[in-house]
Amino acid sequence: MQSSNKMTDRRIVRSKEALKQALLSLLSQKSFSSISITEIVELANYNRGTFYTHYENKEALLNDILTPLMEELIASFRAPYGELDVFHIDELPANAVKIFDYIHQNADVYTALFKSDVLPLVRDKMFSALKQIAMEDLDYPRGELNHELLIIYNMHALLGLVFHWIENNFQYPVPYMRDQLVLMINWRPRSVRTQIKRTDLT
Repeated sequence: MQSSNKMTDRRIVRSKEALKQALLSLLSQKSFSSISITEIVELANYNRGTFYTHYENKEALLNDILTPLMEELIASFRAPYGELDVFHIDELPANAVKIFDYIHQNADVYTALFKSDVLPLVRDKMFSALKQIAMEDLDYPRGELNHELLIIYNMHALLGLVFHWIENNFQYPVPYMRDQLVLMINWRPRSVRTQIKRTDLT
């Protein structure tokens, strides 16, 4: 009986994975709104009955792709401080940064999503996930800075790097991205030289 249940579980996992891969493949060819359930099941080599056993609609299938991605994104963000009572950001070692490892391990999925018309939804989910967890987890020293605005600023900066990296086909290796992030966190210039070419009107 237990063996039969395991076989059933494996079939469920296999069919759901095939449906996810089919949707990701179709997203590289056409808009999400124009993709039909029939196209998904035909590409996955299953029938509509199998689809509706697992999902109410294609939005539920997309959500089943995005939900674990966001959970893993949060876990990778938490990795450097998850076991600490006090997180000394200025002492953060580059090898403790896991977000780039996580993104790179899921490069195929993120590449497909970032080339599709669901990109705005994906970006919004990533930002909302990290903003919420940072607001809940990290208690910055209180001063004149608005806590929420500081979190928003930091999360946009971090995800800006991540988005650029994905959109440019992971042009830099993971260790380089880790090192650069740590350098940026600790780099606080007091002045910068401007290079604006001014026209002398006199």
